Amino acid sequence: MSGAVGIDLSQGTAALGVLAIRGADTARFLQGQVSADIERLDVGASTFAGFHNPQGRVIALLAVTRASTEEFFAVLPRELAAGVAQRLSKFVLRAKARVTDESATHRVLGCSSSAPADAGVAMPWGSRRVLILPMDAPFTVGEGTRDSWERADIAAGLPQVYAATSEAFVAQMLNLDLLGAIAFDKGCYTGQEVIARAHYRGRVKRRMQRWHNLSGTHLEPGQTAQAGDGRTVVVVRTVNDGPGAQELLAVGNYLAAAGGDDVGAENTAAGSAPAPRVSGPLTLPYTLPA
Repeated sequence: MSGAVGIDLSQGTAALGVLAIRGADTARFLQGQVSADIERLDVGASTFAGFHNPQGRVIALLAVTRASTEEFFAVLPRELAAGVAQRLSKFVLRAKARVTDESATHRVLGCSSSAPADAGVAMPWGSRRVLILPMDAPFTVGEGTRDSWERADIAAGLPQVYAATSEAFVAQMLNLDLLGAIAFDKGCYTGQEVIARAHYRGRVKRRMQRWHNLSGTHLEPGQTAQAGDGRTVVVVRTVNDGPGAQELLAVGNYLAAAGGDDVGAENTAAGSAPAPRVSGPLTLPYTLPA
């Protein structure tokens, strides 16, 4: 096997892990658990998908690929992998499907879209590609750094869910509907009723946007910041962008005159210290609903 070339995404604080789901009923099983239309995936095809609790909040964001008729892989933050595997396994029941956390035996490699994909299992990742390789498979470190990969993710408006934000956001707050991660014409899955109601009634006024943090205060997922117009935003993911600066994706009220009830509104505790100020929102490659 020739060695793959790319950035090792399996290491560091935002390390990615791998789940394997195998068995004759795997497609049908996943169809009832995640928000994307898994049964329509051809072999070699991939999709982002949310795994939600009954309240429609995102437990984890999965990048799912169909490696064969009865074998799927899912990429997600390594810190969530074991818990998500255990949680999914509770719903297997009589289905011929088995969920395993293979983060210790498989590596996730970030590559350009033009990189050869003759090693491991490949899946699109925005305009790039990730490869899932056995941990002992040879690879060569490619151009770029982990920060450059994260910056490209943020520029593409790709969310991520970590332990600090698991079950914090309703699906549409992370723009999953704009990224093809929700199929509104498929059957039921956990959280589907809340997600569908938010979609058809248009009740979600909080959305993820892109921001620049020059406050000098380092922000982490789950922490709050304040936009220049006074809006409070909750951080989804961040990356360093020079000394004392960060780019970030954060969820906040994106409609200037939004009012009324909102699904999953977050509250700022009375008497809490002022949140760091962020600038923006910056542009995203997709358009938020008006």
